[in-house]
Amino acid sequence: MDLDLVISGGTVATASDVFSCDIGIKDGIIVQLGHDLGPAKETIDATGHYVLPGGIDSHVHIAQPSGEGIVMADGFESGTRSALFGGNTTILPFCLQEKGQSLREALTGYHALAEGNCYTDISFHLIVSDPTAAVLGQELPALVADGYTSFKVFMTYEGLRLNDAEILATMDVARRTGALVMVHCENEDAIAYLIGRHEAEGEVRPRAHATTRPVAAEREATHRAMSLAEIVDVPVVIVHVSNGAAIEEIRRARARGRKVVSETCPQYLMLTAADLEGMDWEGAKFVCSPPPRDETEQEACWNGLEEGTFDLFSSDHCPFRYDDPEGKLNPKGAANFRHIPNGIPGVETRLPILFSEGVVKGRIDLSRFVALTATNQAKVYGLYPQKGTIAIGADADIAIWDPTAQRTIRHAELHDGADYSPYEGLAVTGWPTTVILGGKVMIREGALVGAKGDGAYRSRGLSSLIAARG
Repeated sequence: MDLDLVISGGTVATASDVFSCDIGIKDGIIVQLGHDLGPAKETIDATGHYVLPGGIDSHVHIAQPSGEGIVMADGFESGTRSALFGGNTTILPFCLQEKGQSLREALTGYHALAEGNCYTDISFHLIVSDPTAAVLGQELPALVADGYTSFKVFMTYEGLRLNDAEILATMDVARRTGALVMVHCENEDAIAYLIGRHEAEGEVRPRAHATTRPVAAEREATHRAMSLAEIVDVPVVIVHVSNGAAIEEIRRARARGRKVVSETCPQYLMLTAADLEGMDWEGAKFVCSPPPRDETEQEACWNGLEEGTFDLFSSDHCPFRYDDPEGKLNPKGAANFRHIPNGIPGVETRLPILFSEGVVKGRIDLSRFVALTATNQAKVYGLYPQKGTIAIGADADIAIWDPTAQRTIRHAELHDGADYSPYEGLAVTGWPTTVILGGKVMIREGALVGAKGDGAYRSRGLSSLIAARG
């Protein structure tokens, strides 16, 4: 067999093994693993480098409606380009159903935004904000059958949040169809009460965002989300966990036999609430929900990554420009923290941060890195074994890493549509230098050689959690 591409001499890592191996690729698929694989149209020498599955970031917000006068910084072109430079080959953004809108209508518009604009493969989660009888009885089951096999519900944000009865009804659709439910866990009533108290006291600076969304509001909602899932008897994904109390709730639920997937993000390892105290409203750059906590909670999240409580490490990339009247410093947001758009950029820096702070510093090993950032993501969201691993028959989605490359994160060198990075100035060791999507070299030694439109939409099967339950 004449191969299209051979990657030779590298150290290959999967979620279970690290080994020396050459990789043979033909027609976008991995077809051989071994040595001396024979002739190929192209050979890439990966000596001294790690050869890893392309990253899968399953928690990304791009081109999403964000409220009157607010515009998200990334569309599909800049968002997927940034993801690609960060070593990712697949991202899963959220298609948001607005109030009064059908899910089909939302999807039609979202697909139109993505069509022909992607540098990575993509697949969509649904956000259910208006669970009418028609949505739950007709639309959602039909869409799950069409491969939209995960959807997210919110317990916070007025206009997005569902009450407990609505969450139960939405989870029941998941039980009947095999879909997977993701939950943003914060108690909106507690947050609204604290916002009112802060405003009455004249505390409207960005730092108030953190004190109006305390750990207890996340812990209580985490417990409630898992309890609702237990009542309906469905697995559940608890996204962007930020603290030890919520982690303990997840451990207790698992001890009772519940199927709970948990996720954390770079901001809960690297940022703290003190970052929101920046002078001249600079703290607005770090406003996201849940907010960054403190160093004790950072350590709790690291422990969760190290000992296995966390299954997923995602970016929750949700970019807004800072110095922009349609971004963080919109007229209302520049006067009151409650109007600052929630979210920070991070899809490009997710993998380098975890590699540097986790693998290089000995907190996690290379296989755990692959599991958290690619393999588990593929398994949880119905993309495995086609994606998320290096194996014969899998898509040739591969990132070649220089484990000794030293870089300082500067937004000027990143590729998203925001105007800042929350990790500006952070020194990291290890960076993806060559990225391959479906057998095509997209980034070669740090230079973009692929084209917009090389990425494609991917329909998904059921989560491995669901398949295991039959």
